[in-house]
Amino acid sequence: MSVTVTASSRSEIPDVRPEALVRMEDVGKVYPNGTVAVQQADLHVGEGEFLCFVGPSGCGKSTIFNMIAGLTDPTSGRLSVLGTSPKEARKRSELAFVFQEHTLLPWANLIDNVTMPLTLRGVPKKRRVEEGERVLELVGLKDYTKVLPRQLSGGMKMRVSIARALVSRPKLLLMDEPYGALDEITRQTLQDELLRIWQQDRAMSVLFITHNVFEAVYLSTRVVVMTPRPGKIADIVDIDVPFPRTDEYRSSPEFGNYVRQVSDVLKH
Repeated sequence: MSVTVTASSRSEIPDVRPEALVRMEDVGKVYPNGTVAVQQADLHVGEGEFLCFVGPSGCGKSTIFNMIAGLTDPTSGRLSVLGTSPKEARKRSELAFVFQEHTLLPWANLIDNVTMPLTLRGVPKKRRVEEGERVLELVGLKDYTKVLPRQLSGGMKMRVSIARALVSRPKLLLMDEPYGALDEITRQTLQDELLRIWQQDRAMSVLFITHNVFEAVYLSTRVVVMTPRPGKIADIVDIDVPFPRTDEYRSSPEFGNYVRQVSDVLKH
């Protein structure tokens, strides 16, 4: 099942391949006020990929993520997520979204914050606690289960948001510029932690929005470069560097070459 909006010229789009976690075919989004946010976007995301999206502000990156998450519908083309419609994938808790703001409940401790998705699904308390402790340990906060959000730094709050997204064991994780407000040292630390978590479960794919080309090249298996509005995919740059990646990679000629390649696409 997929979200399909059509014009007659687009009626022969091929069926979704089962190996594609996300499949976009000629997808467009026009808002009711006439703003063309996304135009003719084609993208296939396979299992275990890490894609970063870069592009100028207002180019449609967040709109693409909102369509994939089932928060808004495309106005043209065909979009399938995990072999079904985006809304159905979200209902099945097979995808999770980390927003720019941490959106934590200020009155709830960390274990209750991270297990909120399980609470809403009626999961028994014992299992909720086990899963909550598992993901808090993953993000380095296993000793903070009873702490309130106001007692945490910005970086720690973002770790809690990531833990909450991981608690349902999603197959697809969407992250919309989650590190934009953090200092560089905290940002690099969380980049390494995110890659460590992702490498532990390579069945999960990550889609990540950033305005930082250096961050995109460090994290990605592929970098999706978008044009100014109306947002189109200008190019997809393969980052052919094995994992795990280290600080040495950040200062290597290979890293610099990829940064220049992505930057050149952005400029032109």
